[in-house]
Order: sequence, then structure tokens, then C-alpha cells
Amino acid sequence: MRVLVTGGAGFIGSHVAEAYARQGHRVIVLDNLSRARLLHASPRTADFTWNVLAKTANVTCVRGDVRDTAVVDDLVRDADAVVHTAGQTAVTTSLTDPVTDFETNVVGTFRVLEAARATGRPIPIVFTSTNKVYGENVNGLGVREDGDRYVFGTGHEAGVPETLSVDHSKHTPYGASKLAADLYVQEYGRLYGLPTAVFRMSCICGPRQFGVEDQGWVAHFVICALLGRPITIYGDGKQVRDVLFVDDLVEAMQAFIARPAVAGLVCNVGGGPRFTLSLLELLDFLQRETGRRPPVTFADWRASDQRVYVSDVRRAAETLGWQPRTSPTSAVQTMVAWVAEHRDLFEEAVP
Repeated sequence: MRVLVTGGAGFIGSHVAEAYARQGHRVIVLDNLSRARLLHASPRTADFTWNVLAKTANVTCVRGDVRDTAVVDDLVRDADAVVHTAGQTAVTTSLTDPVTDFETNVVGTFRVLEAARATGRPIPIVFTSTNKVYGENVNGLGVREDGDRYVFGTGHEAGVPETLSVDHSKHTPYGASKLAADLYVQEYGRLYGLPTAVFRMSCICGPRQFGVEDQGWVAHFVICALLGRPITIYGDGKQVRDVLFVDDLVEAMQAFIARPAVAGLVCNVGGGPRFTLSLLELLDFLQRETGRRPPVTFADWRASDQRVYVSDVRRAAETLGWQPRTSPTSAVQTMVAWVAEHRDLFEEAVP
């Protein structure tokens, strides 16, 4: 196949590109390397992954913007599958720069969909959406404290279902832009016969994730622990997320593309109820694993933060024959080893 990965120099996109390239498929990576600038991180974080991919067999790197109609049309025209990971990824950035957030997440996604529709071919498209489309409605499911974590109340043990309302949920611009794109992907699948899949993702983690305070919290905690940098926790640290290792996510994407029988599939994709962590639990684990605990200060809760988010992954299991396999413990151990191996890069790259 010829697989187009938008945002392919990012954390998730680069792992998708490598996986398909290893299998002998031709992979086209489209990226404008804007993530570092939007998240106020060193440009070297983007250059590092770009250079890795540029040296990878079967991968062609194209420097370009997903909002550029001509570029997107040209690349989608010959694609056999598209994994659309390009986007503005941080809630806080969306609050200070909502224009870039909207144009990247909504207009960029629209460009990809229109290019696919214009081919007249049923090109499978996987879109990386987010649990933020549910906003604060998640908190309405009922949450209680249980030691160093919050947990859902009775009746929601399986996690957040795809049927949870997305209305009146105090979206940030990021949540709103991702939801708009999410809906467009669904409707292009339904109306134009494109086999599309919306993956509403929880916390994804793994090697080559340059986490910062605004995005990629597990990686951010790992980096700060190993480098002795301070962490600010917004809230009390008992917030819980389900954690999905990036290789498991890639397997879910490949499962859909291999058998794209459902047009307009929407499913929550994460670690599910078995694989969860609170912020405080991760700090404790890092101390046991590395002997280090970064300095921590606490601040007020951030707007639209969810006390608990755990994905109900039953629809993904039923439609894709997929299950998360990697525990948070194993995932974090792998990340610790990778950051330690690339310590010089992080000392230069992370502010």
C-alpha cells in the first residue's frame, strides 16, 4: 500500500509511519514541524523525529501544511490509506491562539476529507480525535475519591461510552475544534462512502514522546523525574486517565485499515478500565523505578479538566477485534529507558 500519514513527524504519526514501513508499505509523511513552536518547546524535538524518519526505508518525508489544498490534494490522490494525526494538540494553546487551533484542526481535516472524496475511491481514513470532545460532561457521570485517585461511581465501571453527550459540556476551543473535525469525518463516511474511523483517544504514551506541561503528561512526568525538573499539578493530583501504549494504538489503526467495513466508525480508544493511572500514582511509581521524585507544586484546577477519564473500549474490541495489551507499568518502564538513553537530547530540547 501507499499510506499517507499527516502529522507524521509527531509522536503518534511517526510510530504509524514506522510500523507500515517495516511491513514493506510505502509511507508518505506530511508535516510542517509546527508542534514545537505551538507548545513553546525546542525545534530540535521536531527535527529529531523528522531525521529518524528521513533515514527510514520506505518512508518519504514531505515538508508541508495540512491546510494547503494543493499539497494535500497531490498526496491523497495516490494514497491507499490515510492516517490523519496532524493537528493542534494542546488545550492551553487553543485558549491563547484559537485561530491556529481552528484552522489546523477543522480546516486541515476538511482538506484531507475533500481530497479523499475527489478521488472517487473508498480510501480508508483514520482520524485521531480526543476524549476532550466530551468536555465536562464526563464529570457528570459521578466521581468519588478512592485513596490517591478518583474513580467513577456505580454504573460506569466500564468507562466513558461513545454515547455520552457532547452538548453543553464547556468545551475549550481545542475540544470544540476536534469535535467539529470528528463530526466532519463521520459525515464524510456516511454521505460519500469513505471508510472512516474516528478514534477518540485517551492518554497515549511511548518512546519519542516529547511531553510538556500542556500535552503528553506521562512523558512530561518521566522527563522531569529523570532530569530533576519541577512539576506543577493543577488540582490535587488524584485525576485519573487510562493509559495506552503507542504500539497498541497503531495496532488498532492497522486493524481498521485492513478491514474498513464500517463507514463512519466512532470508538473510544485507550487503555480502558484495566490500564489506568492517577498523577500521584505515577509520581510514586517513578520514585520506586528511578529513585527520583521531581519537585511538585500544586495550583488551581484548569478549565474543563476531567477528574476521571477512562475509555470504554468495548466497541473497539467488537468492531476491530482489538484489545490494549501493554500495562502502564510496562509502558512507563519503556519510556524511562528511552529518555535515559537520549538524556543529552532532552537536556537540550526540553525547556
